[in-house]
Order: sequence, then C-alpha cells, then structure tokens
Amino acid sequence: MVSGRVLTTFRDMMHATTVAQSIMTSMNQSSRASCEISHEADRIPLMVLYIVVFIIGLPANLATVYLTLHQVCRKNVLGIYLLSLSICDLTYLFTLPMWTVYVSRNHEWPWSSLACKITGFVFFNNMYISIFLLCCVSIDRYVAVVYAIESRGLRQKRIAAFVSFLIFIVVGLGHSPVFIMREGQVEEGSHRCFEPSQSTTLVTGFNYARVCIGFCIPLAILIFTNRAILANVQASTGLQPHQKVKVRYLAVAVVALFLICFAPYHIILLMRAVIFHFPNLQGKCHFEQHIYTPYKISLGLSTFNSAINPILYVLSSNNIRQEIRRGITSVCDRVLSSQRSTHSSQHNMHSSRSNSEPFPIKGGQMRTVCPTA
Repeated sequence: MVSGRVLTTFRDMMHATTVAQSIMTSMNQSSRASCEISHEADRIPLMVLYIVVFIIGLPANLATVYLTLHQVCRKNVLGIYLLSLSICDLTYLFTLPMWTVYVSRNHEWPWSSLACKITGFVFFNNMYISIFLLCCVSIDRYVAVVYAIESRGLRQKRIAAFVSFLIFIVVGLGHSPVFIMREGQVEEGSHRCFEPSQSTTLVTGFNYARVCIGFCIPLAILIFTNRAILANVQASTGLQPHQKVKVRYLAVAVVALFLICFAPYHIILLMRAVIFHFPNLQGKCHFEQHIYTPYKISLGLSTFNSAINPILYVLSSNNIRQEIRRGITSVCDRVLSSQRSTHSSQHNMHSSRSNSEPFPIKGGQMRTVCPTA
C-alpha cells in the first residue's frame, strides 16, 4: 500500500513538472513571438548608409595611409597614430559589404557563425581602437602644445608605435568574449548576427565596461586635452587671430564629432544594461519594441566614424596638409609641363613640315629645302 501511494505521488509530481515545463515553453515562445520585430523599415536606410560610408571612406583612408606613411618615414610621432587609425578603419570598411548583404536579406546571415563572429569582432575592435587612438592624437597634441620644451624627449617614434600596438592587443583581448556570445550563433534560430536580444549577465557586464572604459573616460580625456590646447593657444602672443580661430574650430569639431558618432550608441547600451536589473521591463520586450530603431540609427552613426576620421587627420596635422598641398602642386606642375611639351612638339613638327615643303624652281622642277639646325 505504501509503495503504491509513493508511486502515485511520484507520477503526480512528474505530471505537474511536465505541465509546468509546457507552460514555460509556451510562455517563452509567446514572448519570443512578441519580441519579433520587422526589419523592413530600416533596410533601405542602412544599406544606403553602409554603401555611402564605403564609397567615401575607402579612398579617403587609402589616401590617408599614403600620406601618413610619408610622415612616419620622416619620424613624425603623430603620423604613427594616424596611420594606425587609418589601418583600423580600412579593416572595418572591408567588412561593410558583408553587413550590406546581411541587411539586404532582411537581417538573415547567409554565412557561418564563425564569419558572423569575426565581422562582429572587427566592428567592436574598430570602434574602440578608433576611440583610444583619437585620445592618443589629442594627448600627443596636448603635450606638444602645452609642454613644448619638456616633451622633446617624451614624444618618440618608438613610444608611439608601442602604444598603438598595445591598444590593438588590449582591445582585441577585451572583445574576445564575442566568440562565445549567443548573439553570434547564426545556426540557431532565425540566423541573426549580433542583433539585440534578451540580455544576460555576461552581456550586461560587457556593456557596463564598454560605456565606462570605452566612452566616458575617452570623452573626459578629449574634453580636457582640447580645452587645455585651446586655452594655451588663446593665451599665446605669437599666433595670428585666424590661427587661433582654426584651433578653436578643431577643438570643438573633435569633441562634437566624437559625441555625434559614439554617444547615442553608448547611451542605448547603458539603458540596455540598466533594464537587465528590472525583470518586468525585460520580460515585456520593451527594448526590442521601443529602442530597436534608435539602436540601429546609433549603430549607423558609429559606422560613419570611419568616413569622418580622414577629415580629422587633415585638420589635426599641419604636416599632412602641407603634404597634400605639395602633392596637388606636383600633379598640377606635371600636367602643365606635359601640356607645354605636347604643344612645343606639335609646334616643332608644324615648323619642320612648313620648312621642308617643296617649291618650284626654273624648269618646272621641284626642290626640297631641309630645315637648318
């Protein structure tokens, strides 16, 4: 009797467990169904944005690599940071065709999970390597302007190369968890590649780290260094007023472009991390339903950084501007010299033909006169 009662109780518990599991499964499926959003609205704008960034950024960064290589050969410390920045941007620009295809297929990744993880890894690395290298550019300019005499021994080519290499290594190691994140498993579910989904503890901690280390600290560095540069230049008596105006515009442009490209994305990352601590908001899919479109817009703005960076190169380095002027002047001189040589050769040929034309002499015979030297 006792064993029969035990078996009956055990069967009832198993049945209750099965019913609970089915209820949870149906709830999860309904939650996932409610979290499904349409990607048709942002498909065309994102494709246009990626194509425009690729068309503008690729030739601009290739030209910047060529110009900064000349500066590196001339032992220009700033050129090393700018060369590293352009190489980083080029690496990301070569992945834009894959993202364009992904968006055109209604956010369905046609390749493997490894390809998704590698492109996501390149995207995250490009963003934060660019941020830290822009900080290095501002710090280098700050040291060169504010501590012009004391910085002669500190601003060395080897130190700049080591700092750039260290940034690449540290950022790459920091984003290595990308290869184990669930968002990169495209074989599971609807073949989405790093689309925003239900947050986890790992993703939340990762977002907090990116907001604090990858945005707030660099923003404070950019504001401090550019403000100090501006104050030092305004107090200088050896600069012309138009030169001070250029410095002021550059300082404002660096901070403004940084905020435009990176602030919206990191604000949404912070919101997503905070929502994780409120299960009610997370369970109702508020992020997917209300913040997905701003998230995609912020992602596009961060992508636009790769096309804007070459403008910062030209604005921040007088040597590169001089290199561009010398290049344009040499091209113009070559074109003018080739036109002059072509015109001169045509004139000489015309003169030789006119001088060597036969003319009649007595007796109806013809005689040719050759041109003299």
